[in-house]
Amino acid sequence: MTGVRVLVGTRKGAFILTSDGKREKWDISGPHFAGWEIYHLKGSPVDPNRLYASQSSGWFGQVMQRSDDGGKTWAPVGNAFAYDGVPGTHQWYDGTQHPWEFKRVWHLEPSLTDTDTVYAGVEDAALFRSIDGAKTWQELPGLRAAKGRLWQPGAGGMCLHTIILDPSNSERIFVAISSAGAFRTDDGGKTWQPINRGLKSPFELPDPTAEVGHCVHNLAMHPSRPNVLFMQKHWDVMRSDDAGGMWHEVSGNLPSDFGFPIAVHAHEPNTVYVVPIKSDAEHFPPEGKLRVYRSRAGGNEWEPLTNGLPQSDCYVNVLRDAMAIDTLDSCGVYFGTTGGQVYASADSGDTWKPIVRDLPAVVSVEVQTLP
Repeated sequence: MTGVRVLVGTRKGAFILTSDGKREKWDISGPHFAGWEIYHLKGSPVDPNRLYASQSSGWFGQVMQRSDDGGKTWAPVGNAFAYDGVPGTHQWYDGTQHPWEFKRVWHLEPSLTDTDTVYAGVEDAALFRSIDGAKTWQELPGLRAAKGRLWQPGAGGMCLHTIILDPSNSERIFVAISSAGAFRTDDGGKTWQPINRGLKSPFELPDPTAEVGHCVHNLAMHPSRPNVLFMQKHWDVMRSDDAGGMWHEVSGNLPSDFGFPIAVHAHEPNTVYVVPIKSDAEHFPPEGKLRVYRSRAGGNEWEPLTNGLPQSDCYVNVLRDAMAIDTLDSCGVYFGTTGGQVYASADSGDTWKPIVRDLPAVVSVEVQTLP
């Protein structure tokens, strides 16, 4: 029977949750890398047993890990992330220029076609690629050439946190950077263009419609419609129907248009999920009610999904990489909270249940549909 593997990164280690296709009972493995921050772990679409993980510590720095047996065993791999050439400078919090400094890997995106190729989004924001199973890393410097000197960190730093590979065009990649915006390449990463037209940031930028500088929290795309992108921005939920050429707001009737994750149903390209939180100052659900919102219309019209979720006195947050979708016929939706719960829905969000509680604060959730 088809199975599911949920990969959970937390502030104090990684956990691997497995179930069969019914998704009723779960086995829990972990903590792997106990005590370390695991910003992200993700499996290869080509070989589900090939997993990559970003292990980080304020004391010991960054360690990259790889598993070739589905997370049973791990081994450290290449950990040298050097900016290409002379790194130069970017804007600092006070508007002065500041040198680029590597801090950690935020997001890993394995290739859709090659087990040994994987991309890494890092802080300070840049995109790296490995073609030898994460043993060595090379920067794609053309991204920072897209007005990188004007990028400026926000409250959470300046991280490249989202990487989307276009399944219909191997040369096209989308990325999003906290406090810089969204960017696209059409030539495999050699050159990049900002794709932020239509975004407005009146509270964050002197020029609210500037070409770069928008705080994009996440992007999502359905593989059958690679030109349609959904965005959760610092404020506003947005949609583009032309691969980021122009964005328009689809926040509609959401109780708050501030949040971090956004995801698309596996089989319904117009069904989108977000988790609103109250504001940029108050990172918890409005009214203390944990609600996932679903739109079946590609935005604007949203319904709260509450069955099985706490509807009083709940003040957790759901971070940008902490929501994932499986590809089973009855689409599963998963998300983790800063309170250490991982919730799952086996019916596209209609009902929810916690599949594990009391983990450290959850940073990332990915899911693999296993043969």
